[in-house]
Amino acid sequence: MPDSHAPARTGPAGRTLWEEGHEPGRQVVALGAAVALTGVALDLALGGDLGWLFDIAFVGLCLAVALLVRPRDFFTVGVLPPLLMLGVLVLIEVTRPAVLGEPQDGAVQSVVTGLAHHAGALVVGYLLCLAVLAVRHRFVTRGRERQAANLSGSPAPTRTTSG
Repeated sequence: MPDSHAPARTGPAGRTLWEEGHEPGRQVVALGAAVALTGVALDLALGGDLGWLFDIAFVGLCLAVALLVRPRDFFTVGVLPPLLMLGVLVLIEVTRPAVLGEPQDGAVQSVVTGLAHHAGALVVGYLLCLAVLAVRHRFVTRGRERQAANLSGSPAPTRTTSG
């Protein structure tokens, strides 16, 4: 008969999608940059400019990194989408200046133009990322509360002597 005071064990089958993330923040940031740059490369190769393919990839990326990161690194992923978008657009401006804005535009103006053109993807991706992190945070704190409740319901230790 199982002990009713033993903490509940949750194996891989008992975990929800919200509890699965276990990757360190650094690795998730590196993955995010790699996937974003892959999306840029594909979009530039297929269309010659940055368009809807990059936007869709960016939104999916924001959702994926929020699901992959471990709870201790939520902050890292919480600030990642706008910084990642800005970094990608700056990199595009440095390497291929005519992609984001008009040829006569300066670098800052082209990056701002790129941010304006992809603001929808940034807002949707960022909101999804923050929403997923909020739900995951709620599940993590609820799990800790359950663990604490299981521990507080344990019987008090007793001293026994043998002999």
